[in-house]
Order: sequence, then structure tokens, then C-alpha cells
Amino acid sequence: MTVIGWIQIILFCAIVIALVKPLGWYMTRVFNGERTFLSPVLRPLERGIYRVGGVDERREQHWLTYTVAMLLFHVGGFALIYGLMRLQAVLPFNPAGQTAVAEDLSFNTAISFITNTNWQNYGGESTLSYLVQMLGLTHQNFLSAATGIALAMALIRGFTRSSMRTVGNFWVDVTRCTLYVLLPICIVYALFLVWQGMPQTLGAYVDATTLEGGKQTIALGPVASQVAIKMLGTNGGGFFNANAAHPFENPTALSNLVQMISIFALGAAMTNVFGRMVGNERQGWAIFAVMGILFVAGVTVTYWAEANGTSALQALGLTGGNMEGKEVRFGIVASSLFAVVTTAASCGAVNAMHDSFTALGGMIPLINMQLGEVIIGGVGAGLYGMLLFVVLAIFVAGLMVGRTPEYVGKKIEAREVKMAMLAILVLPLMYLGWTAVGVVLPSAVASMANAGPHGFTEVLYAYTSGTGNNGSAFAGLTGNTLFYNLTLAMAMFVGRFFMIVPAMAIAGSLVEKKSIPASAGTFPTTGGLFVGLVIGVILIIGGLTFFPALALGPIVEHLAMNANTLF
Repeated sequence: MTVIGWIQIILFCAIVIALVKPLGWYMTRVFNGERTFLSPVLRPLERGIYRVGGVDERREQHWLTYTVAMLLFHVGGFALIYGLMRLQAVLPFNPAGQTAVAEDLSFNTAISFITNTNWQNYGGESTLSYLVQMLGLTHQNFLSAATGIALAMALIRGFTRSSMRTVGNFWVDVTRCTLYVLLPICIVYALFLVWQGMPQTLGAYVDATTLEGGKQTIALGPVASQVAIKMLGTNGGGFFNANAAHPFENPTALSNLVQMISIFALGAAMTNVFGRMVGNERQGWAIFAVMGILFVAGVTVTYWAEANGTSALQALGLTGGNMEGKEVRFGIVASSLFAVVTTAASCGAVNAMHDSFTALGGMIPLINMQLGEVIIGGVGAGLYGMLLFVVLAIFVAGLMVGRTPEYVGKKIEAREVKMAMLAILVLPLMYLGWTAVGVVLPSAVASMANAGPHGFTEVLYAYTSGTGNNGSAFAGLTGNTLFYNLTLAMAMFVGRFFMIVPAMAIAGSLVEKKSIPASAGTFPTTGGLFVGLVIGVILIIGGLTFFPALALGPIVEHLAMNANTLF
């Protein structure tokens, strides 16, 4: 650990904090239907989309109608991706002559991208055509990200509205998010990435002659446009198999910093949107503080673990930290920071191989995901996930003081608590349940590159990543098998939609309630006591699920790798 390393971490945090208010202000205006500086250009296009789609932007939806519209929207997205992958051999923009993708892999990938997981059991440059990368994956990156933000807005309206039955219009929210937020930023962002050296072309792959006289095929393609939204929308699906560790997908230290910032930017700003819409920005800052404390703690542990390495590495004369699986151009601090950022935000992009991290360094990304992806989290998804924990924390506070729990003017009653617990508990059911099957089924065990605790962690990480809609992986696991394609798809589907439906039910319940003015007995939700209570609830509920599993994985591995030091 070095001073320069900590300066990099502090600089990253400072830039993210500086973006919270301006982005929050802009997004609030967008979703309130207010005029922005882009309105003269985009408002006519927005009206045209509504006219073609038969959408009345003034007509809002009940929470159930809103949810059904969202689900049907994703059925269409699934069909599009699956069809493109199965038919890519006969479709245009396929200069490398990629063949049709297998049924189980197409199924897994389609589920992966409609759930904002972007888990990839394939190498992008050796499997998919340009058309599939653009029309299938990049296109869905925009829509899945917009869906997450739209759902967060629906839940926010549940808190801000009083005695109503509607939570907004799904089609309007998705359209405005895509047109006014995601597209404008990504256009500028993609041009920046091209300037940094990232390819953006429809030309064929290039054959080169190496210094030894051998032939090498250099994969190219429309990379910058996909990377921009994969980071901003916390999608994470890479154009290349090596993802953000590939020099064409993350060319420089500057592109690496900007990519990390973009992963956090919208998710962090959503806390400010919440504060503005409930009429008290301090409410948003309190939620951001919870996220920030958990994030800084994770970065500290990961950076310390990777910078110190292990006694096993030191015995081999490899001092100066653990550089295995890391790019020299990024080093330990940027790799450690990226790993925590991408798993805190359910992005899943990686600039280093998490499978090569030290045991404790790899444990923090795993914990980030098992806490429910609420440390910033996916765009929108992180906020509504955090609000579920806030509901539980307020309920606990109400029990302690002996009065009905209240939050931003709304009573938190049995229905909200039940729905919040249902949404949270479905996650460990998926990743612990499928891990138990994966480590005893012979065909699944055969996919593990390592035996013992590390092999166990590979399987646990895969299902945790899928269920948490993250998409990163311990690269030692071979996931492109029938078993993993189908079970990971199920985990991704349940992790996304079985959490969304209860959250929307909470929005529908809250929006019908009357707002209650704060009184002398109202539990304050903008101070340190509230922040500490929410952190405690997150760690207690998360700890009940992840500590039993982790005890057999990273912790055991850490003890084994440092046995000489410890004993």
C-alpha cells in the first residue's frame, strides 16, 4: 500500500461525489417531465416515439400494470437476442464468418442480457458477429439499464405520492431515460474512448505477421459504442473475452479511471434523485453515506490483501504484492479498485482476473455481491435494493422504540416488510442452493479448474454473480456446459425479476398511503444513527447468508496460503 495508491482511490471517490448533485438534478428534471437543455432537440423525437408506439404519456399505470409492461418488454428482448444468435450465420455484418450459437448458450446469453447481468460463457471476438454485438447486446444494454432506473423511479414515487394508485408510465420512463440520459452521455463517452485508442469499425479482422514470422488475427469491431453503455449502464458484458483487461477495451490509465467513474456515476446520482423527489436532499445523502462507508471498507481490505500478497508468493521471491492476473499498465491499486467498483455496482466488467486475487482480496467482491448489490449497485437496481434494506432498518427501529415505523412520511407496515424480506431472501436461495448442487454433481465438478476451497469459491462466485446480476466471474470455472448454461440462466432470471416484483408491490402499497408529517417521535433518517442502523441491518442479514458459505472458501484458502506466517 502506497501514498500514490491512496491518492488514486481518493481522487476516484472525490470525482464520484462531485457528480452526484449535477447528475441528480438533471435526472430529476428528466423524470419529472421538465424542460432540459436537450429538450429542443429530443422532445420532438420523444413525441414521435410515443405516437408510433401508441403511448399516451399523460396516462399513468397502476403498479401491477407497470410491472406487467416491464415483463412483456423483456420477453421481446429475450426473443430478439436469442433469434439473432441462432441466425447469425445467415445475417449481415459477420466478417469473421461466425456460425450459429448453440441453443443452451443462446438461451443463457439472452437471459443474461435482459437481466442486466451480462454473464458471458463465450469469447465475444470468437463467437459473435458485429450485428449480434450491436443489435442484440449493445441495444439490450441500453434497455436493461433504462429499465432499472425506471423501476427505481416507480418506487421513489411510492414514497413521494400520497393517496394515489399510479406509479408512472413504464414506456415513458424507459423512453426518457434512454433518450435524455443514456444516449447523450454514451455518444460523448464513445468518442472519448475512440480518442483513447479503442476500435470503432465495421471492417474485417486484421491479419498481422509477428516478429517471429507467425500469423496473428487481430479482432476489431464496433467496440467503443458497446463499452460506453456497458460501463455507464452497469452492464459489464465485454466485446472481447478478456473484457476491460483487453488493451482494445481499456487502452490507457485514463480510460480505466473514466470507466470506473462511469460505473458509479448514475447509481450514485440516483440517491440525489431520491432526496430531491422526497423534498429533502439529506435523505439521499444519508443513503449515499451507507453505500460509501461499505465501499471504502471493501476497497481498503482488497487493496491491503493484494498489496501484501501471501507468504506462498513471498517464499518464491515474489515480493511487492500479488500481480498475478493483473495488467502491468494498471497495477495493484487500479486493479483492486476496479474489482471493488465493478462488484459494488453490479457491473461485472473486469480489468484483472478475480480468480487470481488473494483469498481475502477475492472475498470482498464476493461479499459485495452477496450483500444484494446495494453498494451503489446497478443503475436504479442499487437504489431500490438499498431501499428494501431501509424498509427493514426502519422496521427494526420501530420495534426498538415501540411505535409504528415511518420513513419520509410513509408508515412502514407488515405488507412492506414481508415484501422486502421476500425480495432479499430469494437471493441466497439461488446462489447457495445451486452451489450445493454444483459442488456434488460430477459433470459440474468437472468444470472446476481448481480443487479444494478455491474450486468451491469458483462455483459459489458464479452463482452469486449470476443471482446478483453482476456478471463477473472467477475465470477458472468453465461455464459453457448444459448444466451451467441452464442453471445460471435460472439464477439470473430469479435474481432480477423475483426481486423486482416485490419491490414494485411495495411501491404500489406506499403510493396509496397518506403522507404523515414528522413529529417529535419520528425516527430521524438523515443522521449518523440512521446510517449506522442501515449498515448494521445490511451486514446482519447479509452475514446470515454469506458467512456460512465463505467459511469453506476464501477464508480457508487464506489460512492455507499463509500457514507459515500464522503458525
